Amino acid sequence: MKVIGIVGLKNSGKTTTIKNLIKYFNSKKLVVGTIKHAHHNFEIDKEGTDSFIHRQSGAQEVIISSSKRWAKIEERTNKKERSLKYLIKKIERSDILLIEGFKKDNHKKIEIYRKVDTNNKPLYTKLKNVVAIVTNDKIRTKLPIFKLEEIEKIARFILNNCKK
Repeated sequence: MKVIGIVGLKNSGKTTTIKNLIKYFNSKKLVVGTIKHAHHNFEIDKEGTDSFIHRQSGAQEVIISSSKRWAKIEERTNKKERSLKYLIKKIERSDILLIEGFKKDNHKKIEIYRKVDTNNKPLYTKLKNVVAIVTNDKIRTKLPIFKLEEIEKIARFILNNCKK
């Protein structure tokens, strides 16, 4: 499995880039997995659904299953966040794993950079393992640089340079 992180500041285009990479890899018949880091409480089940009612009633683990998909919700009150290494082990059948966030972890990363104001500096000088930059702005670096719309080139770079 090839593993690559997509990092950047808020609203830099991380999710859009991942969406476009998923579509590209799917067109090549590759199985794509993703891991997304969330900074705050978040909900994946909506109020009124059975899974929501189970969780709100106090269930510590809830599994939702159908013939199309399944998901597990585990309440982790006052516990340490799961490590990226642990989460990667939960991905079972993907050819490529795209990780959004987890900036400080030690996996290879591609930074999405958009200069929206004068205080907005690229992250690659402070982060470990940034292997490429995706930007339409001018920056000086020895790292490979791709334009935001060059999804096929970014995908080929991932296929050629990113191994677990």
